Amino acid sequence: MSLSSNNTGIEVSVRDNDVEQAIKALKRKIARDGLLKQLKSKKAYEKPSERRKRKERESKRRIRKAMARRARRTPRG
Repeated sequence: MSLSSNNTGIEVSVRDNDVEQAIKALKRKIARDGLLKQLKSKKAYEKPSERRKRKERESKRRIRKAMARRARRTPRG
């Protein structure tokens, strides 16, 4: 069995009748793709000011995450 979506291109194959593993893989792919986040954001109207604030928060979070990743990578000494 193969699940696929035309819009996102997400596809999961079930091997050896292991449906549970396929569902886990599908959930991981959906989360990584940001599909659930997109659906939640489309559920209700978002005012332009709220959108700007959200985008700013997301940007700051990405920057903090990248800085933390860089700090972990470079040895101190």
